[in-house]
Amino acid sequence: MSTTETDRRALRLPGDPPGGARAAAVWGIGVFVYMVAVVHRSSLGVAGIDAAHRFHIDASALSTFSILQVLVYAGMQIPVGVLVDRFGTKRVLICGVILLTAGQLGFALSHSYGAALAARAVLGCGDAMTFISVLRLGSRWFPARRGPLIAQGAALFGMAGNLVSTLVLARMLHSEGWTKTFVGTAVGGASVLVLVLLFMKDHPEGHEPPPAQPRAPGAVRRQLADAWREPGTRLGMWVHFTTQFSAMVFLLLWGMPFLVEGEGLTRATAGSLLTLVVVSNMVLGMVFGQVIARHHGARMPLALGTVLATAACWVAVLTWHGGPTGAHAGANSTASASAAASGHAPMWLLVVLCAVLGACGPASMIGFDFARPANPPERFGTASGVVNMGGFTATMIALLAIGELLDATGDDYAVAMCSVFVLQAVGLSQILRLRAKAARRERETITVSRVETVHTAEVGA
Repeated sequence: MSTTETDRRALRLPGDPPGGARAAAVWGIGVFVYMVAVVHRSSLGVAGIDAAHRFHIDASALSTFSILQVLVYAGMQIPVGVLVDRFGTKRVLICGVILLTAGQLGFALSHSYGAALAARAVLGCGDAMTFISVLRLGSRWFPARRGPLIAQGAALFGMAGNLVSTLVLARMLHSEGWTKTFVGTAVGGASVLVLVLLFMKDHPEGHEPPPAQPRAPGAVRRQLADAWREPGTRLGMWVHFTTQFSAMVFLLLWGMPFLVEGEGLTRATAGSLLTLVVVSNMVLGMVFGQVIARHHGARMPLALGTVLATAACWVAVLTWHGGPTGAHAGANSTASASAAASGHAPMWLLVVLCAVLGACGPASMIGFDFARPANPPERFGTASGVVNMGGFTATMIALLAIGELLDATGDDYAVAMCSVFVLQAVGLSQILRLRAKAARRERETITVSRVETVHTAEVGA
């Protein structure tokens, strides 16, 4: 029997949920809510230039929209994880949809910068309640061995929300204007509340969690401390921190300005490249999920490989001084020579960058797969909140740094985007520091699971 198969059997613990068609349907409702949240979250990514004109703001003020939204999102992750563990998925998702709708509607109707900021903060609060809830929903409805596929699947379908933003909202902004576009997305998103109210269920029959016990003073603090004490939780957070933010910053705000103002592309062409990031994310999400489900040891190589590939692409784009020119350039190098003359990276290199950025989302999901085996089911929401906080903290720092550097350098994107490398270096050092300790702890946990499984089987016999 292979090691992979042995590990899978170790994860087939007594009382594992059965999965099946009903589980997929209930989980699908949660994923749909998350997709709507991503539409609202990423809508500013295609409306950044419009927002700057509408509110008469500079790059730093524009970045504050996304910084505040991400700050609220990151700050809410641990409280949301605790709430999900305490009150279940359905209640938290209902609150999330209400806040999302209110925030997007407020943003649509705002005419002042302050009111728009408040609306994005409310939206960020609702957004924060979705992904952790969907992860917990999957862990309650599907066997543990399906964990990597469930996490990647949630991210995959959620990325369809980015696709809606880049393909639909960008066109609506041009044809319908600001107010109609954002009011339409708010009202459309609110419709998922009906699905949650009517069909959402926290767990299948016969798999109810233990009754909630009265919380002793300091219980939440102890639960958080226990989750943080596990090296797998901390490793997962740093993997999420290091992998996610490059693509998130690009899609959330700075991709469109970078491509249009920094690289001289039309908005239509820039929108196509943003779409490529999303499509690449969806395709690679399926690949990563299948690979990790079959070969658990592939998690770290995939995470590190994504960080290094992303850094290499950014170095190539930001330091581009020209492609092949002169007698040996050939007829096909006309576009590259033109790009070099204007100081812009050639289209083929931007395509490669966007395709590689698509790997950042699937790689960030690996962080949850480090935290999952390190924590018991009743603590998984809290641990997931810790992990999810990592990538959005890095995103917030990068959004702020890029905006400030653009203002300080007179919109020099080559300098501003170099902040990516600093965050990658910090995260990479922590991953390398924690990976051996987390691996030892995970092996111990798997061994204990095997012993408990054998003991339960013997008692049952």
